[in-house]
Amino acid sequence: MPVIGVLALQGDVREHLRALGEAGATATPVRRLSEVESVDGLVIPGGESTTLWKLATAFELLEPVRKLIAGGMPAFGSCAGLIMLAGIDMTARRNAFGRQVDSFEREVTLRLDAGDDGTPFHAVFIRAPWVAQAGPEVSVLAADNDRIVAVRQGLLLATSFHPELTPDRRIHELFVKMVKGTS
Repeated sequence: MPVIGVLALQGDVREHLRALGEAGATATPVRRLSEVESVDGLVIPGGESTTLWKLATAFELLEPVRKLIAGGMPAFGSCAGLIMLAGIDMTARRNAFGRQVDSFEREVTLRLDAGDDGTPFHAVFIRAPWVAQAGPEVSVLAADNDRIVAVRQGLLLATSFHPELTPDRRIHELFVKMVKGTS
């Protein structure tokens, strides 16, 4: 069973821990570099991206985490985590769907595998970003109209919505498989 850390500086830490456990991983909160270095994969949760940047810098995690990801550590970023996730060839637009009062829930079509026609996924968008541009090696897993809201590139996964706030564990299950090296 893979051990997956959830960066526990701010955001939906408990919700990701629960979702990862239900998806078949041993999940643990991580705040120190030694803790991050001891896990098989890392989740960067939603929250407020500026605050996450500042806390990651204050805890001396920002550059070491970037290096670990560049070195092949699987990582999944949701919402603000999408903005912070280095390594995916994409351009993210912060707060693209509007302010906090513009948050919403909507069904999106989720395509987890190549050739997959897609199935509905109930997505929770909270002051969410979207992917304005994705590079040629990036797989688009979901879109809301013409806006890209979930992507994967190699061992990196990112969603502009919060799958941890729903009972649907398919995205967390995909990440667990990615960490195990089975997807």
